[in-house]
Amino acid sequence: MTAKTQPIIVIKRKGGHAGHHGGAWKVAYADFVTAMMSLFIVLWLMGSSEKVKKAVAGYFNDPKGTGSLLGTTMTGTGETISVAAGDNMQKLKDKLQQEIKAKKELEKLAKQIEITITAEGLRIELLEDKNGTFYQSGSAKLSESGQQLLSLLGAELKTLPNALLIEGHTDATPYSTDTSYSNWELSADRANSARRMLQQDGVRSDQVTQVRGYADQFLRVKNNPYDPSNRRISILVKNGTDGAAQPAVAHGEVVGGAGNASSGKAASGEAKAQSATPAAQPAAGKPSAATPAPKPGLMSKLINMLPGKNK
Repeated sequence: MTAKTQPIIVIKRKGGHAGHHGGAWKVAYADFVTAMMSLFIVLWLMGSSEKVKKAVAGYFNDPKGTGSLLGTTMTGTGETISVAAGDNMQKLKDKLQQEIKAKKELEKLAKQIEITITAEGLRIELLEDKNGTFYQSGSAKLSESGQQLLSLLGAELKTLPNALLIEGHTDATPYSTDTSYSNWELSADRANSARRMLQQDGVRSDQVTQVRGYADQFLRVKNNPYDPSNRRISILVKNGTDGAAQPAVAHGEVVGGAGNASSGKAASGEAKAQSATPAAQPAAGKPSAATPAPKPGLMSKLINMLPGKNK
């Protein structure tokens, strides 16, 4: 007899993992993270001061109109300037240009005196020529023209409460073979000699907040590092007082908008004067006022938000 043919049995086993389920979980996870971030922002706002809350609410109501409600409207590069500050700086620019033209000795140097309005304030630049106009060649000693111009500027700037910043620049020509004195020292010394001349003519010592020497790092004519106009002194009349004390002259006009609080020389002096006033002591025999209860912290607010928590 012929043996019976055995049937072929095929066993299919299913895998232990489910089929591919796509990337829907990523969307859900992103929504969860976004919700958590929003929750913590709300919790941070709840614990912030009223001033911060008003500033945030004001920003969303009018993003362009509430920048001065908190902090400062100045950005890192300072690319904005208020209309009021620009108007006042324009008046100061016109006045200086008229006074320079009125002096015959300085009128011929008008092309080497540039006055421009920038986002930081009014910038006055004294540009050298190949023979040296405001400084003796290779020296930090002022020439006669430089002394006359700085005297004129000092007489006008001393009436302002605005802070001043003085910068010295050179061209790329090496100063000398002596490595102990370079364009760095020359640019700083020229800026300092300008400061001394301005203060000699009435500019207050606390009005000049910074004196800088840049050597040839910020060329005016970048495609020609050896151009004589790269050698210059720049005086910046900054927007606002920047911590400078008010001028002694009663008719001095405040130029610019709100000052930047980065410079704290005069401000610290005022703080010391205020702290010198003794605090009022409670009268003898009378109990002092009760200490106000501290505001609840963030953890207390979170606990009170839990379900079933008595508020």
